[in-house]
Amino acid sequence: MKHNISLLPLLCGVFIAGCVAQAEPVAQTAQTAKVPSKAAPKIVKVVKTDAQWKAQLSPAAYDVLRHEGTEAAGSGSLLKNKQNGIYKCAGCDLELFSSKTKYESGTGWPSFYQPIRPIAVVEKTDTQFGMKRVEVECARCEGHLGHVFDDGPKPTGLRYCMNSVALKFEKK
Repeated sequence: MKHNISLLPLLCGVFIAGCVAQAEPVAQTAQTAKVPSKAAPKIVKVVKTDAQWKAQLSPAAYDVLRHEGTEAAGSGSLLKNKQNGIYKCAGCDLELFSSKTKYESGTGWPSFYQPIRPIAVVEKTDTQFGMKRVEVECARCEGHLGHVFDDGPKPTGLRYCMNSVALKFEKK
């Protein structure tokens, strides 16, 4: 029994390591990067009780969006999606990312080099598991989406590493 308990932290670390992928904490993010963005109206917050979120979301989406969970690397339905369209928050339908900024990062999670608009996401320091990372949340419902790292491609150098269950795709 002691051996099973001592393996738990190791297994958690393996799942998290894929998204971290040797990246340093982000110095530049969507809020500070000089990237073109569409003018947008102010985002109105969506506020619901925990019971309302639980009733609305799938168990996996609820765990990720409301409790900062992480889906297993390579398991997400949107990882290999190559269709043109918009990725929205699975909690509130806010447009977050365009397929035009999606790329294959090799991490096992859908990755984008910038959000559709800088104000669509909020970035916060995350120090869970003894690492310093930048958490990405939906600006409308404050749902956890994933993390952003500074090892992405041009033009931003950023990698928004998102959980598929936190997103829904709308084909355009």
